[in-house]
Amino acid sequence: MKKITAAGTALIMAGMIFTGCGNKEEKFVKIGLLHSLTGTMAISETPVRDSELMAIKEINEAGGVLGKQIVPVIEDGDSDPQTFAEKARKLITEDKVVSLFGCWTSASRKAVKPVVEELYSLLWYPVQYEGMEASPNIMYMGASPNQQVIPAVDYCAEMFGKKMYLIGNDYIFPRTANKIIKAQLAQLKGEIAGENYVPMDHKNFETIVKDIIREKPDVILNTLNGESNISFFNELTKNGITSKKIPVMSFSISEEEISLIGKENLAGHMVAWNYYETTETAKNAKFVSDYKSEYGSDRVTGDPIEAGYIAVYMWAQACEKAGSFDIEEVRMASKGLSFTAPEGTVTIDGGNQHLYKQVRIGKINETGLIDEIWATPGAIKPDPYLSTYEWARGIN
Repeated sequence: MKKITAAGTALIMAGMIFTGCGNKEEKFVKIGLLHSLTGTMAISETPVRDSELMAIKEINEAGGVLGKQIVPVIEDGDSDPQTFAEKARKLITEDKVVSLFGCWTSASRKAVKPVVEELYSLLWYPVQYEGMEASPNIMYMGASPNQQVIPAVDYCAEMFGKKMYLIGNDYIFPRTANKIIKAQLAQLKGEIAGENYVPMDHKNFETIVKDIIREKPDVILNTLNGESNISFFNELTKNGITSKKIPVMSFSISEEEISLIGKENLAGHMVAWNYYETTETAKNAKFVSDYKSEYGSDRVTGDPIEAGYIAVYMWAQACEKAGSFDIEEVRMASKGLSFTAPEGTVTIDGGNQHLYKQVRIGKINETGLIDEIWATPGAIKPDPYLSTYEWARGIN
């Protein structure tokens, strides 16, 4: 497989679109890739776009979908929910894409949700989130809370203690995740040492870190996203707070962010995901090798990167099963669909369009990769509304 470059991708797309004009247009099918390529979330979302492009190229080289080559139409959400909504509408109504792949923050997903519902399109969403949602027009490729947040809190309570400090950005995912955490901790007879929210591009954590030092929590639960994590961990390190003194469990830091935050700031701290570059499966060894071959040996994979890759393949598989690109036919064909992913076998739950996924807790090592330290025995059924947890009643 030849390496994809930014310029090469643009040329390929231009060539496909040109060749697809006129009588030959039926040989191609367009999908929309909608990610933040600029702004505070670009550090996280650009690599997801890259994994989707790699999946597209692999599928095209294998013959495409229903005999058609996939043409990606790429738009930049610019880390702004309103821009995401506008670009989603453009992709569907003007570019005539048959499906959308993208978003990261719940704010961007919530902005796109009414657009895909109104226009009856389909968004394949690649990131863990706060749950409390199951739209017929969204395929959820990341973890629901029972596949990430809840097992991570149980792990921290058992390993470190039940006095927890909550820090996150001021938007939907952190606030809803922390509602879940507070209800769960009440059931565990634990204690909230502090709870703080900051804007998405916040950079001054001096006051918050001083509060953490004063309150002496057993563990910090971190729902910060994007560039805020760089400033937060720099401030922790500046104040001598290492993983041995107060461990941090993060829900939105994967391998790609580690190099930017600084492995020296993160060594020993923990994350909760469903996949790591170090995950030991035969499929993952090839996925990591192909990704590095495509984008450079210094690049790393990570959970949202893998989920973006899964999304394109599962969409293609659903189209083949349906024998159509029609949204409703693809949606129905996706029910119960399984795919052998780098993380292991994943299956779309026919009732809520979330994936069955194995939960993995990892510790960041000194090289900047993540070592798995705990995992569920197998894939867990998605429960976005936490209907199986009595203590979660009333959370929305």
